[in-house]
Amino acid sequence: MPYSVKIAKGDAKKAVARKRRHLRVRKRVNGTAERPRLVVTRSNRHIVAQVVNDKLGHTLASASTLESSLRTADGTKSDLSREVGKLVGERAKAAGVSTVVFDRAGYKYHGRIAAVADGAREAGLEF
Repeated sequence: MPYSVKIAKGDAKKAVARKRRHLRVRKRVNGTAERPRLVVTRSNRHIVAQVVNDKLGHTLASASTLESSLRTADGTKSDLSREVGKLVGERAKAAGVSTVVFDRAGYKYHGRIAAVADGAREAGLEF
């Protein structure tokens, strides 16, 4: 079944394709109280990771390269993404979450997205 996505003026084809992929992923991926969703949002400069319980609409833990501790850190964007994954994993464990569902939000599982996932696994999250 094809997905229709509204194309705003100036939207690039890549962005539209990512929105379609995101719709396909979100159709199957839901966060519950037992297994919340680890969603990753990426921009050209920063990356944000959140652990979300979709049933209640609550964010249980989050981490970002916008935080002051990571803003001053040195390294490549992939290195910082791994640190964001570790940080969100530690915060999720502190909130009592041990297993999550990974939501890549339509991005390819490659580069910074994979680095966040690896960092979260290093911190002890299972998915």
